[in-house]
Amino acid sequence: MFSLNKKELKVLKKLNTPSKIQDFLNKMKINFEENGDTCLSPRMVLKKNMCHCSEGAILAALALRVNGFPPLLVDLTAVKDDFDHVIAVFKKNKKWGAISKTNHAVLRYREPVYNLIRELVMSYFHEYFNDSGRKTLRSFSLPVNLSRFDKLGWMNSEEDLDYILDYLDKVKHYSILNKKQIHSLRKADEIEIKGGKLVEWEKTRKNL
Repeated sequence: MFSLNKKELKVLKKLNTPSKIQDFLNKMKINFEENGDTCLSPRMVLKKNMCHCSEGAILAALALRVNGFPPLLVDLTAVKDDFDHVIAVFKKNKKWGAISKTNHAVLRYREPVYNLIRELVMSYFHEYFNDSGRKTLRSFSLPVNLSRFDKLGWMNSEEDLDYILDYLDKVKHYSILNKKQIHSLRKADEIEIKGGKLVEWEKTRKNL
């Protein structure tokens, strides 16, 4: 089923709520990509027990699919001097929520309380800032259903899934601010910047 082996299927079937999927991702180490950019497949994420945001989102999408949800990703894009972010989204009781893998105290799980994808995305806006406190979130995609990549074997591949990230880069994105709004943005407070630097996983020599 889902082109997964018994062990993989058993693990993912236990993650039968978005909350359990989030808890599972939180326990995984961060993939610091010491040897270069990666987009580990769900199979390799499970084997290595580590992932970064897009790898975690893809695994979350697969876990959602195994448990009856469509495998949906939303791409969040930032300014050039900050990082984009990818989340797995789900709908419960007609409301949108999100599963998110991050090493920081912010940009995390969202409860399914949002009416629209844009509304969900905007819940990340004020905490999406760089080290200088500049708010950097600029656009988002609508949900991308990963079933479009089934023929490429994304669910059980042992190869990197760069084609999914390439697709997310190219798909239509919707701006969330106009130029006047961008120019009038206030920087995050110092205490927010300090809090934003809190990380869940420290980069140690063992990671290098």
